Amino acid sequence: MGDISKLIAKRLGLGLITLVVISAIIFFMVLLLPGDPAQAVLGQGATEENLAALREQMGLNTHPVLRYFGWLGGAMTGNFGNSIVSGDPVIDLIADRFVNTMFLAAYAAVIAVPFAITLGIIVALLRNTLFDRVANVLTLTSISSPEFFLGYILILYFSVKTNMFPAIASLNDGMTFGELLHRTFLPALTLVLVVTAHMMRMTRAAIISLLASPYIEMARLKGAPPWKVIVRHALPNAWAPIINVVALNLAYLITGVVLVEVVFVYPGIGQALVDAVSKRDFPVVQAICLIFAATFILLNLAADVGAILTNPRLRHPK
Repeated sequence: MGDISKLIAKRLGLGLITLVVISAIIFFMVLLLPGDPAQAVLGQGATEENLAALREQMGLNTHPVLRYFGWLGGAMTGNFGNSIVSGDPVIDLIADRFVNTMFLAAYAAVIAVPFAITLGIIVALLRNTLFDRVANVLTLTSISSPEFFLGYILILYFSVKTNMFPAIASLNDGMTFGELLHRTFLPALTLVLVVTAHMMRMTRAAIISLLASPYIEMARLKGAPPWKVIVRHALPNAWAPIINVVALNLAYLITGVVLVEVVFVYPGIGQALVDAVSKRDFPVVQAICLIFAATFILLNLAADVGAILTNPRLRHPK
């Protein structure tokens, strides 16, 4: 148990170091963007005196390194500063948006993860059959299609032609849970189509790679049916790569929703990022990018820990 704790602590330490490095990259890359934030707030008609006063108020005259450490210290306590455009605290502007994005990601994950793993097991059972070939063609097509293209195709067939689901995923406080699921079904389905293919193919590959193992051959020689060989013997040893690919795709569901949210005008954090970039609201951009980075690193750590717990060889590398 001590070895597992050391490995997990090591992964957590590396993840924290990575997050600090990425936070520095985010902060200074945003500073390199052309334009003056004070000018963007006051407009072209602002006087030099007003611009100088606003730069002083926003701390733009402070050395960038000192500003970075001040911003990082605030971010660690949930204080990302105030929006340049509205003047409201950044955390208040993005908190509800982040909850909406998490809901959309959870909605897609609940559908995609069990469906992809089940489909991967089935195509492994039916390897080299017509069903396997068709499934591979469809998944390759899904992986190769951009998210916005899939989104517009779904809007065309499910909104424009059949009017089954709304094309715009507008939300309000008075809607029921059923209405929420109905209105967000198309963006969730778009994400499902994107991530299911990758998870299914990895599940299939992980199981097929184990089918040539000696213990699998022994199970077959004992007369075990194919489904039992895969479910009881191959699948438990394939969990480590499957958990990794599931965690990576869950990270994508949260950090890669920008295009999907823009297509369906979904009020999530990805849409907020696009709006902040267009308005040059740098504190909001920095906060959202840091949240994306932290989410991705955290889910990667979860994938590493899951792989360690499910694979004894990773717990005892010697």
